[in-house]
Amino acid sequence: MLIRSTLVTAIVLFLAAGPVHAETTPAQKQEIETIVRDYLLAHPEVIEEALNALQEHRQAELAAEQTEAIERNRSVIFGSVNQMVLGNPNGKVTLVEFFDYNCPYCKRAAADTKALLEKNPDLRIVMKEFPILSEGSLEAARISVAVKDIAPHRYLEFHEELFARPGQADSGKALRVARDLGLDTEALKSAAARPEVTENIQEVNKLANKLGIGGTPAYVIGNELIGGAPGYEVLQKKVTALIDCNKPVC
Repeated sequence: MLIRSTLVTAIVLFLAAGPVHAETTPAQKQEIETIVRDYLLAHPEVIEEALNALQEHRQAELAAEQTEAIERNRSVIFGSVNQMVLGNPNGKVTLVEFFDYNCPYCKRAAADTKALLEKNPDLRIVMKEFPILSEGSLEAARISVAVKDIAPHRYLEFHEELFARPGQADSGKALRVARDLGLDTEALKSAAARPEVTENIQEVNKLANKLGIGGTPAYVIGNELIGGAPGYEVLQKKVTALIDCNKPVC
Protein backbone atom coordinates (compact mmCIF):
# COMPACT_ATOMS: atom_id res chain seq x y z
CA MET A 1 0.00 0.00 0.00
CA LEU A 2 2.90 2.38 0.75
CA ILE A 3 4.38 1.84 -2.73
CA ARG A 4 1.09 2.55 -4.43
CA SER A 5 0.55 5.69 -2.32
CA THR A 6 4.01 6.90 -3.30
CA LEU A 7 3.24 6.42 -6.98
CA VAL A 8 -0.08 8.23 -6.73
CA THR A 9 1.55 11.08 -4.80
CA ALA A 10 4.22 11.46 -7.47
CA ILE A 11 1.62 11.74 -10.21
CA VAL A 12 -0.50 14.22 -8.22
CA LEU A 13 2.54 16.41 -7.53
CA PHE A 14 3.48 16.32 -11.18
CA LEU A 15 0.01 17.41 -12.22
CA ALA A 16 -0.11 20.06 -9.52
CA ALA A 17 3.05 21.60 -10.91
CA GLY A 18 1.35 22.29 -14.25
CA PRO A 19 -0.73 25.36 -15.16
CA VAL A 20 -3.87 25.68 -13.05
CA HIS A 21 -7.05 24.72 -14.93
CA ALA A 22 -4.98 23.91 -18.01
CA GLU A 23 -5.66 20.74 -19.94
CA THR A 24 -2.92 18.13 -20.01
CA THR A 25 -0.88 18.49 -23.17
CA PRO A 26 0.32 15.49 -25.21
CA ALA A 27 3.82 16.14 -23.93
CA GLN A 28 2.64 16.16 -20.30
CA LYS A 29 0.63 13.00 -20.88
CA GLN A 30 3.66 11.28 -22.36
CA GLU A 31 5.79 12.40 -19.41
CA ILE A 32 3.23 11.02 -16.94
CA GLU A 33 3.16 7.71 -18.80
CA THR A 34 6.95 7.58 -18.73
CA ILE A 35 7.01 8.24 -14.98
CA VAL A 36 4.43 5.50 -14.35
CA ARG A 37 6.19 3.05 -16.66
CA ASP A 38 9.61 3.68 -15.13
CA TYR A 39 8.18 3.36 -11.63
CA LEU A 40 6.47 0.05 -12.41
CA LEU A 41 9.61 -1.33 -14.00
CA ALA A 42 11.57 -0.34 -10.90
CA HIS A 43 8.85 -1.69 -8.56
CA PRO A 44 7.07 -4.59 -10.34
CA GLU A 45 5.62 -5.73 -7.01
CA VAL A 46 3.13 -2.87 -7.39
CA ILE A 47 1.43 -4.80 -10.19
CA GLU A 48 1.00 -7.86 -7.97
CA GLU A 49 -0.30 -5.63 -5.20
CA ALA A 50 -2.81 -4.03 -7.54
CA LEU A 51 -4.02 -7.41 -8.84
CA ASN A 52 -4.43 -8.72 -5.29
CA ALA A 53 -6.38 -5.60 -4.35
CA LEU A 54 -8.60 -6.03 -7.41
CA GLN A 55 -9.25 -9.67 -6.53
CA GLU A 56 -10.11 -8.78 -2.94
CA HIS A 57 -12.44 -6.04 -4.16
CA ARG A 58 -14.24 -8.40 -6.54
CA GLN A 59 -14.54 -11.08 -3.87
CA ALA A 60 -16.05 -8.54 -1.48
CA GLU A 61 -18.49 -7.42 -4.16
CA LEU A 62 -19.46 -11.03 -4.91
CA ALA A 63 -19.97 -11.80 -1.22
CA ALA A 64 -22.18 -8.72 -0.85
CA GLU A 65 -24.24 -9.72 -3.90
CA GLN A 66 -24.63 -13.27 -2.57
CA THR A 67 -25.70 -11.99 0.84
CA GLU A 68 -28.29 -9.76 -0.79
CA ALA A 69 -29.54 -12.66 -2.93
CA ILE A 70 -29.86 -14.85 0.16
CA GLU A 71 -31.90 -12.18 1.93
CA ARG A 72 -34.21 -11.76 -1.08
CA ASN A 73 -34.81 -15.51 -1.36
CA ARG A 74 -34.64 -16.50 2.30
CA SER A 75 -38.12 -18.02 2.46
CA VAL A 76 -37.45 -20.39 -0.46
CA ILE A 77 -33.92 -21.23 0.69
CA PHE A 78 -34.77 -22.12 4.26
CA GLY A 79 -38.53 -22.54 4.34
CA SER A 80 -39.65 -24.33 1.17
CA VAL A 81 -41.90 -27.29 1.95
CA ASN A 82 -40.72 -29.10 -1.19
CA GLN A 83 -37.32 -30.34 -0.03
CA MET A 84 -36.36 -32.99 2.50
CA VAL A 85 -35.43 -31.77 5.97
CA LEU A 86 -32.98 -33.89 7.97
CA GLY A 87 -32.12 -33.63 11.64
CA ASN A 88 -34.18 -31.47 13.96
CA PRO A 89 -37.11 -29.93 12.02
CA ASN A 90 -37.29 -27.19 14.66
CA GLY A 91 -33.53 -26.77 14.99
CA LYS A 92 -32.05 -23.40 15.84
CA VAL A 93 -29.54 -23.63 12.98
CA THR A 94 -30.32 -24.49 9.36
CA LEU A 95 -27.79 -25.66 6.79
CA VAL A 96 -28.94 -25.91 3.17
CA GLU A 97 -27.14 -28.28 0.81
CA PHE A 98 -27.36 -28.32 -3.01
CA PHE A 99 -26.14 -31.64 -4.41
CA ASP A 100 -25.99 -33.95 -7.42
CA TYR A 101 -25.83 -37.75 -7.08
CA ASN A 102 -23.14 -37.96 -9.76
CA CYS A 103 -20.90 -35.35 -8.12
CA PRO A 104 -17.80 -37.00 -6.58
CA TYR A 105 -17.36 -34.10 -4.17
CA CYS A 106 -20.98 -34.51 -3.03
CA LYS A 107 -20.26 -38.18 -2.41
CA ARG A 108 -17.43 -37.23 -0.04
CA ALA A 109 -19.60 -34.52 1.51
CA ALA A 110 -22.30 -37.08 2.38
CA ALA A 111 -20.10 -38.22 5.26
CA ASP A 112 -19.86 -34.60 6.44
CA THR A 113 -23.65 -34.31 6.45
CA LYS A 114 -23.98 -37.46 8.55
CA ALA A 115 -21.32 -36.31 11.00
CA LEU A 116 -22.95 -32.89 11.37
CA LEU A 117 -26.30 -34.49 12.15
CA GLU A 118 -24.73 -36.75 14.76
CA LYS A 119 -22.81 -33.90 16.40
CA ASN A 120 -25.56 -31.27 16.48
CA PRO A 121 -29.00 -32.17 17.88
CA ASP A 122 -30.17 -28.61 17.18
CA LEU A 123 -29.23 -28.72 13.48
CA ARG A 124 -31.73 -28.72 10.63
CA ILE A 125 -30.41 -29.63 7.15
CA VAL A 126 -32.40 -28.87 4.01
CA MET A 127 -31.50 -31.15 1.10
CA LYS A 128 -31.94 -29.52 -2.30
CA GLU A 129 -31.74 -31.82 -5.31
CA PHE A 130 -29.68 -29.96 -7.95
CA PRO A 131 -29.05 -32.47 -10.79
CA ILE A 132 -26.85 -30.58 -13.26
CA LEU A 133 -24.21 -33.08 -14.34
CA SER A 134 -26.16 -35.49 -16.55
CA GLU A 135 -29.51 -36.92 -17.52
CA GLY A 136 -28.76 -39.75 -15.10
CA SER A 137 -28.42 -37.19 -12.33
CA LEU A 138 -31.90 -35.91 -13.11
CA GLU A 139 -33.34 -39.43 -13.15
CA ALA A 140 -31.77 -40.24 -9.78
CA ALA A 141 -32.98 -36.93 -8.34
CA ARG A 142 -36.56 -37.69 -9.37
CA ILE A 143 -36.44 -41.05 -7.55
CA SER A 144 -34.87 -39.36 -4.53
CA VAL A 145 -37.64 -36.77 -4.39
CA ALA A 146 -40.15 -39.61 -4.68
CA VAL A 147 -38.55 -41.32 -1.68
CA LYS A 148 -38.91 -38.06 0.22
CA ASP A 149 -42.58 -37.89 -0.75
CA ILE A 150 -43.69 -41.44 0.07
CA ALA A 151 -41.09 -42.71 2.57
CA PRO A 152 -39.43 -39.68 4.19
CA HIS A 153 -38.26 -41.73 7.17
CA ARG A 154 -36.08 -43.77 4.77
CA TYR A 155 -34.68 -40.79 2.84
CA LEU A 156 -31.36 -40.47 4.65
CA GLU A 157 -30.71 -44.21 4.38
CA PHE A 158 -31.51 -44.11 0.65
CA HIS A 159 -29.40 -40.97 0.16
CA GLU A 160 -26.32 -42.46 1.80
CA GLU A 161 -26.64 -45.81 0.02
CA LEU A 162 -27.06 -44.22 -3.41
CA PHE A 163 -23.86 -42.27 -2.89
CA ALA A 164 -22.03 -45.27 -1.45
CA ARG A 165 -22.61 -47.62 -4.37
CA PRO A 166 -20.16 -47.49 -7.31
CA GLY A 167 -21.17 -46.45 -10.80
CA GLN A 168 -23.05 -43.56 -12.32
CA ALA A 169 -26.36 -42.65 -10.71
CA ASP A 170 -29.52 -42.90 -12.81
CA SER A 171 -33.06 -44.16 -12.36
CA GLY A 172 -31.96 -47.81 -12.62
CA LYS A 173 -29.37 -47.52 -9.90
CA ALA A 174 -31.69 -45.45 -7.69
CA LEU A 175 -34.48 -48.03 -8.02
CA ARG A 176 -32.10 -50.90 -7.26
CA VAL A 177 -31.05 -49.14 -4.08
CA ALA A 178 -34.69 -48.54 -3.16
CA ARG A 179 -35.56 -52.19 -3.84
CA ASP A 180 -32.67 -53.42 -1.68
CA LEU A 181 -33.88 -51.19 1.13
CA GLY A 182 -37.34 -52.76 0.91
CA LEU A 183 -39.09 -49.77 -0.67
CA ASP A 184 -41.94 -50.12 -3.15
CA THR A 185 -40.24 -49.41 -6.49
CA GLU A 186 -43.48 -49.31 -8.49
CA ALA A 187 -44.85 -46.68 -6.14
CA LEU A 188 -41.62 -44.75 -6.44
CA LYS A 189 -41.72 -44.82 -10.24
CA SER A 190 -45.28 -43.49 -10.20
CA ALA A 191 -44.40 -40.79 -7.67
CA ALA A 192 -41.29 -39.76 -9.61
CA ALA A 193 -43.38 -39.14 -12.74
CA ARG A 194 -45.66 -36.64 -11.03
CA PRO A 195 -45.50 -32.96 -12.09
CA GLU A 196 -44.86 -31.98 -8.48
CA VAL A 197 -41.44 -33.62 -8.70
CA THR A 198 -40.61 -31.58 -11.80
CA GLU A 199 -41.76 -28.42 -10.03
CA ASN A 200 -39.60 -29.32 -7.03
CA ILE A 201 -36.44 -29.66 -9.12
CA GLN A 202 -37.28 -26.56 -11.17
CA GLU A 203 -37.67 -24.58 -7.96
CA VAL A 204 -34.16 -25.55 -6.89
CA ASN A 205 -32.72 -24.73 -10.32
CA LYS A 206 -34.30 -21.27 -10.31
CA LEU A 207 -33.05 -20.66 -6.78
CA ALA A 208 -29.52 -21.76 -7.69
CA ASN A 209 -29.52 -19.33 -10.63
CA LYS A 210 -30.61 -16.49 -8.37
CA LEU A 211 -27.83 -17.31 -5.91
CA GLY A 212 -25.20 -17.76 -8.62
CA ILE A 213 -24.64 -21.45 -7.83
CA GLY A 214 -23.14 -23.24 -10.81
CA GLY A 215 -21.71 -26.38 -9.24
CA THR A 216 -22.14 -28.89 -6.46
CA PRO A 217 -21.97 -29.22 -3.60
CA ALA A 218 -22.95 -25.78 -2.38
CA TYR A 219 -24.17 -24.72 1.03
CA VAL A 220 -26.08 -21.82 2.51
CA ILE A 221 -25.80 -21.14 6.22
CA GLY A 222 -26.91 -17.91 7.82
CA ASN A 223 -26.26 -15.22 5.22
CA GLU A 224 -23.30 -17.01 3.66
CA LEU A 225 -22.99 -19.08 0.49
CA ILE A 226 -20.23 -21.70 0.45
CA GLY A 227 -19.25 -23.25 -2.88
CA GLY A 228 -17.48 -26.60 -3.05
CA ALA A 229 -16.87 -29.15 -0.34
CA PRO A 230 -15.15 -27.35 2.56
CA GLY A 231 -15.23 -30.42 4.79
CA TYR A 232 -16.73 -31.27 8.15
CA GLU A 233 -14.46 -29.09 10.27
CA VAL A 234 -15.26 -25.89 8.36
CA LEU A 235 -19.00 -26.56 8.35
CA GLN A 236 -19.00 -27.50 12.04
CA LYS A 237 -17.25 -24.23 12.92
CA LYS A 238 -19.95 -22.30 11.07
CA VAL A 239 -22.72 -24.22 12.80
CA THR A 240 -21.11 -23.56 16.18
CA ALA A 241 -20.66 -19.87 15.35
CA LEU A 242 -24.33 -19.55 14.44
CA ILE A 243 -25.31 -21.16 17.74
CA ASP A 244 -22.92 -19.00 19.76
CA CYS A 245 -22.97 -15.70 17.83
CA ASN A 246 -25.95 -15.94 15.46
CA LYS A 247 -23.67 -15.62 12.43
CA PRO A 248 -21.38 -18.03 10.51
CA VAL A 249 -18.22 -16.39 11.84
CA CYS A 250 -17.88 -15.10 15.41
